[in-house]
Amino acid sequence: MKKYSVYLIICYCMGFFLKACDSPRLQFAPEVEAQLPEQIDFNLHIKPILSDRCFACHGPDENKREADLRLDEPESAFAALGEEKDRYAIVPGDPTESELFHRINADDKEMVMPPPESNLTLSEQEVALLSRWIEEGAEYKPHWSFIPPETPELPAVEQNEWLKNPVDRFVLKRLESANLQPSPEADKVQLLRRVTFDLTGLPPTPEEIEAFVADTSAEAYEKVVDRLLASPHFGERMAMDWLDIARYADSHGYHADGYRMMWPWRDWVIKAFNENLPYDDFITWQMAGDLLPDATQEQVLATGFHRNHPASSESGIVPEEYRLENVFDRTNTTAKAMLGLTLECARCHDHKYDPISQKEYFQFSAFFNNVDELGMIANDGNTAPTIPFMQEETAEKVAYLRKLIAGQEQKEKTYRQEAVKKPSGKKVQPEPGFLKKGLAGHYPLDHFSDEKSPNQVQSGKKAQLRGDVEIVAGKAAKAIHFDSEYEYMSLPEVGNFERTDAFSVGASG
Repeated sequence: MKKYSVYLIICYCMGFFLKACDSPRLQFAPEVEAQLPEQIDFNLHIKPILSDRCFACHGPDENKREADLRLDEPESAFAALGEEKDRYAIVPGDPTESELFHRINADDKEMVMPPPESNLTLSEQEVALLSRWIEEGAEYKPHWSFIPPETPELPAVEQNEWLKNPVDRFVLKRLESANLQPSPEADKVQLLRRVTFDLTGLPPTPEEIEAFVADTSAEAYEKVVDRLLASPHFGERMAMDWLDIARYADSHGYHADGYRMMWPWRDWVIKAFNENLPYDDFITWQMAGDLLPDATQEQVLATGFHRNHPASSESGIVPEEYRLENVFDRTNTTAKAMLGLTLECARCHDHKYDPISQKEYFQFSAFFNNVDELGMIANDGNTAPTIPFMQEETAEKVAYLRKLIAGQEQKEKTYRQEAVKKPSGKKVQPEPGFLKKGLAGHYPLDHFSDEKSPNQVQSGKKAQLRGDVEIVAGKAAKAIHFDSEYEYMSLPEVGNFERTDAFSVGASG
């Protein structure tokens, strides 16, 4: 009997002990409690508070870190503190053992965090969020852009009769959490205006309004949506955000803000949205369409994403500096558009708020540091490297002409080989009329008239000397001698080629 009594006493005491350890849930003022989310998310609710109020002293910057405490990493936040290692900033699931909890709730100016001299404070709701987060286990998460998206569970709501599709559940859940009621259903004209603006950026026409109002079928709205999705204006509307983040413009942006032709890339983006191009192709083509096997003109054109950066024609710039600015612009833009990250800070130091180091920034930049281009450009026009962009019918004509050109080039190659075989020292005489076959100028330079040399192909377009050019005795006749960067010979209206035109220059002395 005594053993049985002792056993009951022990069980009773153990039960009392377990009950005492089961600490009650933290309680906050009713108005604060009402604003707390049902499930606290680190990236959505906690990290913004820590970044704004704590990371300056307890973040990634080791030069400004206090108390050897980092709150941006769970390994440090959960580690023991102090010389005796008897305190912890955060004990997951136990606020009362967490130094952070006591500091943000302290009244003592010597203890409260953030300290008064920082001029930073926490609102009651923010204190409650941090406290409840610790109580719920203090779960850390990686940067949101590194978390694969998952299909969420449909939330339970009270007004199920209001629902028409699964998305409505999320809208209604948010309304109910704020004690709000859904707005009354819009009339047909208002509904049509909303969906037309949303999908095309344009208002509906009077004819479209009349047709929708007259359509009393259950599929009336669905038919409108299908019509708008098939409209070419849908791609224009959807492309707007992408064009903004890709810094699209038909001018250079710097200095004279000269014209450039980027609209073919813009039209490709619009076409991609209208044709519902899969997202992986949409990204791959813009990042490396030219590297794909047997890349099409469209895939190469898509890489114009990386040529939208501002460019300068100012003569006072350092070209290499601006070439690298192009590299960094592509790095930053790619990170924002593809990764959901802002990398600009990491160009100068380890990133304080995103998980990117300065070393990683330049490793990433290396991918964009192999474009064969110049840092300084001309005032107007596109800068190399470029591609000839043409419609399919034009491309067929160009292919035909290139075939003819190849035949002529073969004839010219044969002539050159025969000329080389002639005896050494014997002057090679070109065929009659050879100088007129596409030749823009021929300047013997054996005599000058008023410092001008005649063009034997186009007599009215003479070469003109600039500066104090010295005329000296040459190997066969007269010659010209340049000894300064300000001395040169200009060829007015001769050799005005486009950058894409093929031409050759020869000289002999």
